[in-house]
Amino acid sequence: MDTSEHTHSVNAIRVSTGRPPVPEDCRVVIEQPITVAIEGVGDYTLICTPSDPVALAVGFAFTEGLISKLGDIHLLQRCEDDANTIRMRLFETRREGGAQARNLIIASSCGMCGLERVDEILDGLPACGDTLRVSLAMLLAVHEEMRSRQAVFHETGGTHAAAIFTADGEIVSFAEDIGRHNALDKAIGKCLLLEKPTVGCGLAFSGRASFEIAVKAARAGIELVAAVSAPSSLAVRAAERCGITLCGFVRGDRATVYTHESRVGD
Repeated sequence: MDTSEHTHSVNAIRVSTGRPPVPEDCRVVIEQPITVAIEGVGDYTLICTPSDPVALAVGFAFTEGLISKLGDIHLLQRCEDDANTIRMRLFETRREGGAQARNLIIASSCGMCGLERVDEILDGLPACGDTLRVSLAMLLAVHEEMRSRQAVFHETGGTHAAAIFTADGEIVSFAEDIGRHNALDKAIGKCLLLEKPTVGCGLAFSGRASFEIAVKAARAGIELVAAVSAPSSLAVRAAERCGITLCGFVRGDRATVYTHESRVGD
């Protein structure tokens, strides 16, 4: 993968114990605003890595409850005079406890800053199915495959990754971004654009599992979330409520299963 459009070269100084400082040419991940302008709903400025902007826009609209399928979108286009703006027109405006604020700026570090309606959102989430069964070996293999695809991370150390996989361990969608939530929205958006189902799939995730990740997974019908780091208390609560198997510390030769452990076998 060519990462030149997603990274930037900067001059830095490396300091080490017992050695003099030395100049170093470093690659850093690009962080910039992408505006999703949804006619009649609002403008959402997402601070993100500039890869896959259309998939990000579609995935964001879906996981925020503004659309339920790709067919809800009447118009989807990248603005000709501003490549950082994705314009969208819906057949019908939906507002199901998601991103309702107009002209909202969503930082790369958090997709639900200032969230005050946790119980309302949890009550509105669908319960997922119970069709997926995986082994620990499969989870570890999917994570290894995901890591091998993280070209921007390998160059910069500055991105998260999300990979949606099927019951046989095949990764059907992969994305990187400086923001955890953006990476997942991109991966879900790619599935929608390619008409690949997310219902009944699993999610491998490079960072910690937060409430927003569990919420987005639930809206996509994802049955299992396997994160390389720890979950939060609200993520556990959301996963328990929605029937999602939530795994943390998926690394090395182990994983910790926090909810609905019946999906994970030997």
